[in-house]
Formats: sequence, C-alpha cells, structure tokens
Amino acid sequence: MTLAIAGFILSALLAIAYGAAFHFLVGGPLPSIVIYLIASAVGFIIGHFIGRFLGVEIFRLGAVYLLTASIGSWVLLIFIRWFLNPPPEQS
Repeated sequence: MTLAIAGFILSALLAIAYGAAFHFLVGGPLPSIVIYLIASAVGFIIGHFIGRFLGVEIFRLGAVYLLTASIGSWVLLIFIRWFLNPPPEQS
C-alpha cells in the first residue's frame, strides 16, 4: 500500500467519523447525515490544503495535515448546521 492510498483512507475514515459524530451530537432527520458527511469531507480537504499551503507541521501524519484538516471539517460542519437551521429572528 502506497503512502498516498494510506493517507486517502485515513482522511476518508476521519471525515466519515467527524460527520457521523456531528450528526449524533446535533441530531436531526436521517437524510441530513448525508449532508454532514459531504460537508465533513469537503471541509477536511479544504483544511488539508490550507495546512499544506501554510506548512503547518503540527499533528501531521504522513501526507495528511490532521490538525488543519480536522479544524476545516468541524468549521464547515458548524457552518452547514447554522446555514440549514438559522437561529430564529428576535423582535
């Protein structure tokens, strides 16, 4: 198994775990888990490339920038949750 495949598998497993954990924490209808899984994967990829661009070496495992990728995943999950369920307006 090459390093790139191992990094891809690790990234996919972590993104799935983050999306599923977020859905477990916030609840919601079952179809929303698909949205959370996609958002988690997209946030993970964006965070990974930000970490690569900035050269963040903290919590880097092989080719995967775990710290920035994890932060990116959770930030996008929180944004998607807020976007799908905005707080009610107060008058």
